[in-house]
Parts: sequence; structure tokens; C-alpha cells
Amino acid sequence: MVALVQTVAYLGLEARAVEVQCQIAPGLPRFNLVGLPDKAVNESRERVHAALAAMGLALPPKRITINLSPADLPKEGSHYDLPIALALLAAMGVTDAEQIADFVAVGELALDGRIVPTPGVLLAALHASGADKGLICPAAQGGEARWASGIPIVAAPDLVSLLNHLKGTARLADPVAGEVEAAAHGPDLKQVKGQEVAKRALEIAAAGGHNLLMIGPPGAGKSLMAACLPGILPPLTPAEALEVSMVASVAGTLEEGRISRTRPFRSPHHSASMAALTGGGLRVRPGEVSLAHLGVLFLDELPEFQRAVLDSLRQPLETGSVDVARANAHVTYPARVQLVAAMNPCRCGYLGDPALGCSRAPRCGADYQAKVSGPMLDRIDLHVEVDPVSAADLALPPPSEGSAEVAARVAAARAVQVERLEGTGKTSNAQLDGDLLELHATPDEAGRKLLMQAAEAMRLSARGYTRMLRVARTIADLAGAEGIGRIHVAEALSYRRVVGRS
Repeated sequence: MVALVQTVAYLGLEARAVEVQCQIAPGLPRFNLVGLPDKAVNESRERVHAALAAMGLALPPKRITINLSPADLPKEGSHYDLPIALALLAAMGVTDAEQIADFVAVGELALDGRIVPTPGVLLAALHASGADKGLICPAAQGGEARWASGIPIVAAPDLVSLLNHLKGTARLADPVAGEVEAAAHGPDLKQVKGQEVAKRALEIAAAGGHNLLMIGPPGAGKSLMAACLPGILPPLTPAEALEVSMVASVAGTLEEGRISRTRPFRSPHHSASMAALTGGGLRVRPGEVSLAHLGVLFLDELPEFQRAVLDSLRQPLETGSVDVARANAHVTYPARVQLVAAMNPCRCGYLGDPALGCSRAPRCGADYQAKVSGPMLDRIDLHVEVDPVSAADLALPPPSEGSAEVAARVAAARAVQVERLEGTGKTSNAQLDGDLLELHATPDEAGRKLLMQAAEAMRLSARGYTRMLRVARTIADLAGAEGIGRIHVAEALSYRRVVGRS
């Protein structure tokens, strides 16, 4: 007899069907596990053995073979423990194979028989929903799985409780979907003294989803303004919140099934590796650029990142996704992020200040800023110089306008963009391209003439030219203008630095 249990393998944000087949045949006692298992899956033999022993069950003295089909698909992770144990119990006759035929099972087993959480349960639940099956998962992740509505969810704390539920002797309670957390707010823009130009650039970046670079001396408030950005961005829509939660589920950071409406804000240290930023590792986990999907990726001290690491972001910034290719896997993660970067003008940080600048100025500034490649800078729409803040500025009363007022204008501009782009699959001006760019972001004659003159004088690349059009469209939306005029183009150009061609 061969007992069958359904489970999944994770490839990026895709859950693929895997069938766990168990056969107990006469022969010398042996426990074989086949089907391209990795080390964690191979070790499940010991965890399953110990969990059954904790229930008072012994493995039959026969030849036990577990096959994970399809055999040519690599199997990674500890979530195979539970389906392997269920297939083995069904083959032993402890439970009825028909009772679990309509379920997908995921979960790791502790040595005492507890079923402990594993990453990716939300993806498994969505896969089970698409296959018209139920899901068996750890009790701690029942709230996460419940977001895949319309399917039976069995969230069991341990193997004994699960078997009693399947036999009908002690029913487990249906899990309740995790809470939807309201959008949280970080620092308020009222905490920023002065910096009116930088705050205006921050508002434009939020309104259109544009990338932003702030250049200024230490202590000018660059990191504080970046931290204020999530507070002026519109909250995630329900569909976006689910998409963000799927990435968090694969990464194992979705706690107690709680889904947040707050846009992600990720701020990796400049010592981060390429795998940490773009994704990778032995199990090809999502990197910071994917964990910040539909949110903000803040890179402080931009030139201090390794150049190869920074340049690895060029493709995801253009396409909105990152392809991670390894010898054992090729996966794609979403990475539609808003990049906000901050840097000092030079290594000492005080370029142009005769009192504090170093003796190597201005050469030190050119050398320091050259650590960021031209193609990388070309992908950043807004470049703003942040002035130093004096003691007199700090003594001023807080500004009358804070994050709430700016967020209202940003929300109004975003609403215009969503309505304009309805049915195109795009939601912000930063995504305009091709015919949509020509249709919605063509300036009037005066604006076009100014843009052409600036493009020649500043030697804008084709990418820089289109990004200026997108920024001008956002400035016009903030002003409530139907078309793009010369004044909107002029302001967009004021936030552009001359960079090398990509």
C-alpha cells in the first residue's frame, strides 16, 4: 500500500504541488527518503521518528520509503516534516488516508510531537485554495492561513490533537484570521526644522512614487526626513497588503498572521552583502529590496555600500522584480520599491564649509561621490542638496505644517493617478512608460522647449529624460493642473544633477 499526502515546495512567491508518497514493504528495517531532499528535509526522518515515539508509536521493522514527487524538483525546508509524518501514519493504518486526501499539509515537528511554525504558510494556503483543498498547518499560524478564505483550515498544536481531530474525537477550533493593523506613523515632519526644499522634494517623491537622493552634511536631518516618508505615503490597499504579507510569509517575518496596512520601510546597514540586498543564500530567501516591496528602501551612507552591491539594484529598480539565479534554483521576487538614499558630500562630510572642510577639498568630494556609479544615479529621479542646520534653526518653533497636511496632498495626487491609470495595471507616475508616458506626461510647447534645452545642456540620458517627464507630471498633479506647463518642468529639472550616461 502507498499512502499519499499533499504538500508544497516554495519557489519565490510560487507554491508548487508536491506529493508525499509513503510505502512500507517487507525487507530489512530501513527508512529511505528520496526526491531531491536537502539536508533539512533529510533530517526530518529523525524528527518524525522522535515525534512518533513521543506518541507511544514505534516504526514498523520493515523497509520504509518516502518519495517526494516530482522527484526532479529540489525540496528545501522543514515544512515537509508534517506531511511525511501523516503519510507514514496513514501507511501504518493509524489514520485513514482518505481523511487527509483533501488537505495540503505543512509544518515542522518538534521531538515531543508539537507542530511548530515554518515560513510560507500563507502561500501554502493560497495554493490550497486554488487547488480546492483544505490546509493542515501549525496552530500558531492558523491566523495567517485563514487569510485564504473559503477553505477548511486545521491548525493543530501537536500530532495527537491533529489525529484526534481527524478521527472526530476532539475537534480543533477553527482559526480566526489575524488582525489588520492600521497604518502606523513614524516621525512627523514637524520635527524637521528648516529644509523646505528637501521637504518639498520628499512630498513630490511620495506623491509620484519617485526615487530620491539627499546630499548634505552630517546632522542635517537626512535620515529623519527619510523616516518621515512612510507617514505621508497612502496606506496599502487590501490587495497590496496581501502581496506584502506573502513576501513576509516566505521570509518568516509574518507574526501571528497580522497583516499591516503600513508600507514597509527597510534600512539595511551599508555593510550588507549582495545576497542580503537582492536575495539569495542557500534557500534563496528574499532580500531587502523584496522585503521593501510596495514600500521604501532607505540606503543611508550610499557611497559606503560596495559598488557591486549597489549596481545589483539597477535591474530591480527598472523592472520592479528581482531574478535570483543560483545553481540549484532560479526564483523571481517582487521588488517594486521607492528608493530613498542619503549621502554626505565627501568623506569628511563638510565639503564647501571653509571652517570644517578637509584640506583635500574639492578633490575629496569628487572621489567620494564617484563611488556611486552614473547608471545608478541616473535611476534616481530627485536629487536634492540638504543644507546644514544651525543652532538658530533649531531654536525656531516647530513648523505649522506636518505630516498630516502633506499626506493629504499626497493622497489627493495619488487618487488622481489611480483614476488616470485605471485598467493599465499601474498606480503611480513613477511607472509611466511608452504610450502612457506620451499620453499623460507630454508638456505644453513652452515646457517641451525648456526640457529639450535642458536635456542638451545637462546631457540627459533617455532614462533621465523620461524620469523628468514623470516628475513634472507629479508636480502638476500636486498643483491640481490638468496639463504639464513650463513651471512644472522647471521645478522637475531643479532636482536633477548631471550624471554620466548609463
